[in-house]
Amino acid sequence: MEGYERKEGMEDREEIYSKAVRAGKRTYFFDVKATRNNDYYLTITESKKKLDTEGNQNFEKHKIFLYKEDFEKFAEGLDEIVEYIKAALSDKVPVAERKEKNEFDVDFDQI
Repeated sequence: MEGYERKEGMEDREEIYSKAVRAGKRTYFFDVKATRNNDYYLTITESKKKLDTEGNQNFEKHKIFLYKEDFEKFAEGLDEIVEYIKAALSDKVPVAERKEKNEFDVDFDQI
């Protein structure tokens, strides 16, 4: 990614397992890597194909790192939100409940 140059001497951590999921114009990469202490962590990368003004193909990438101590909470949150979206799209969630705020909602107009 632009603006995130690798420091000299910092090589990629050992890749243990990788899974690519193609979804339309996007590809998601799930990569299990090992730390120096041989702990595992997950990187999730979204890669989206873009064309520049000259028609050259580039890829825009966004990456998050997920560490083992966060796996369970992350999976629970993801499962919950996916189930909520499925229910809301099938009209199984009342409109009033769809608009309910939770502790993490931010009113950007107030910032």
